[in-house]
Amino acid sequence: MRTSIATVSLSGSLTEKLTAASRAGFDGVEIFENDLLASPLTPEEIRARCADLGLTIDLYQPMRDVEGLPAEEFARAVRRARHKFELTRRLGADTVLVCSSVSPLAVDDDDLVAGQLARLAGAAREHGVRLAYEALAWGRHVSTWDHAWRVVRNADHPALGTCLDSFHILSRARGPEDLEGIEDIPGDKIFFLQLADAPLLAMDVLQWSRHYRCFPGQGGFDLAGLLRRVLRAGYTGPLSLEVFNDVFRQSEAGPTAVDARRSLLTLQESVGLAAPPAPAPPTGVAFTELVTTDAAPVAAVLGALGFTRTARHRGKPVDLWECGEARILVNTGPAGRREGTRLAAVGLESPDPSGAARRAEALLAPVLPRRRAPGDAPLEAVAAPDGTELFLCATGRPGLPDWRADFEAAQPPTGTEPRAGTEPGAGAVRRVDHLSLTQPWHQFDEAALFHRAVLGLRPQESVDVADPYGLLRSRAVSTDDGAVRIVLTVGAAPVDDTAHTQHIALAVDDVVAAARALRAAGGTLLPIPANYHDDLAARFEFADGELEAYRELGILYDRDAHGEFRHCYTRTVGRVFFELVQRDGGHRGYGAANAPVRLAAQHAARGLTGG
Repeated sequence: MRTSIATVSLSGSLTEKLTAASRAGFDGVEIFENDLLASPLTPEEIRARCADLGLTIDLYQPMRDVEGLPAEEFARAVRRARHKFELTRRLGADTVLVCSSVSPLAVDDDDLVAGQLARLAGAAREHGVRLAYEALAWGRHVSTWDHAWRVVRNADHPALGTCLDSFHILSRARGPEDLEGIEDIPGDKIFFLQLADAPLLAMDVLQWSRHYRCFPGQGGFDLAGLLRRVLRAGYTGPLSLEVFNDVFRQSEAGPTAVDARRSLLTLQESVGLAAPPAPAPPTGVAFTELVTTDAAPVAAVLGALGFTRTARHRGKPVDLWECGEARILVNTGPAGRREGTRLAAVGLESPDPSGAARRAEALLAPVLPRRRAPGDAPLEAVAAPDGTELFLCATGRPGLPDWRADFEAAQPPTGTEPRAGTEPGAGAVRRVDHLSLTQPWHQFDEAALFHRAVLGLRPQESVDVADPYGLLRSRAVSTDDGAVRIVLTVGAAPVDDTAHTQHIALAVDDVVAAARALRAAGGTLLPIPANYHDDLAARFEFADGELEAYRELGILYDRDAHGEFRHCYTRTVGRVFFELVQRDGGHRGYGAANAPVRLAAQHAARGLTGG
């Protein structure tokens, strides 16, 4: 089906919005009245600009407070409406959106509303225009889709139909029963369909609508269920996004438009309207890559964690460090000179690397060209919204490129040999448990959708975490079996994203043994205030000596219905720190309850070191 986007969903001038929509692959746009009024272009010039960009103008909106009025007020509304009809004709559009009235002058009389809408539709038809009547969720008398449809049906005018808006419908719906009957509307009387998702919030519906809408798949609405009903009704018009969102209004229009288009492609896939290559969810973490200006501090931490430098890239300044199934690349090339030590790339084990790359490309993810020397493994790679490079790997699988072939065995530097006395099972690192990636403040929802739609990861609920200097938002995405877990985090306001930390969580069988071994090898653990462990003693019962070990080593503890979670942290190097994690009994969380304590401790540690 054709896709469209309302200009109110994007930032910038009208020309910038149109260009962004076209480049993202939309077929058409809804022109929002304020965008037209603020544009120096005439309606004819806007029409020509859209034609040059390959865009149709599918809707002009909105027309407000024009029905259910006393006679004198309605006469004024008709004069105003005729101007809008002429304007719509000049734009080359054929549909005007009419919102249900919120005017204090509006009369609660369906017959009057139907009659006046029929008169307006007659005037619209004279200009070659039709009216799409939409129920605002906060409309004075008409506030539900079925009420609006009854009015349209009673008006019985060929130039009058209804506009179904997913936000206005689903924000008021108590359950599927409130959607019954949508499929019974004649398809040719559904003049337009507007789509928006939203987080499930308990707040005034007007404020919810004006500030917190998001693109399909980024909120909690069942848009797929609604869309199926509309399609069963016989609707054949465009799928159009109308999203009011404070973050989108401040973000660059181009990436926002791409995010919007991806959301529609994913929604279309869910109802059988699109068929991109099937998802190929990753099966594990092949490697993580740190870039740094100074390898020595990173090497010291890795050595204390039990990692060994096992290989070096044949043609690049990249070292491979390994411990158990965990592999970390340390890159000291030019890329590390921008932001100090940071997590720049992740290798994901894929059951079908080429298929996963084709899906990523079909869903508008940038496929990265890779500069490689002759003989280097040809790996597929895509860019996540935050710029993290995601390599799709098939480590050790016969017949497929193996990234490890690019490396030659290397002797570890003095002082980084495997630590004595750390045999398997005595606190040794087993694998990567999860990764935590800080997102640019304006791309958090985009990142959640990207990881779900492109990579096939399942998102969990978003949580807010208190930081000493603000509030952080966090959302985990993972495979069903937990083989890949990524925690996406973002601050609550536009700040320097490079100030936020990233971390690699490493799975161990015994976190106490792992922490003791790290200290014995010269590593430093993040100190945790005594008040935390005093509170822990009041909340949980521990075996003799257990809590004392936690106090000594700075180990934090959490518990859910599935099991227990014990974890501790290293000091931060650049933007990166490491976490040692012990999961018991199928614990599914990430220690969110302990995050405020960890964040406060990290702020205090930075203050002590001047970092």
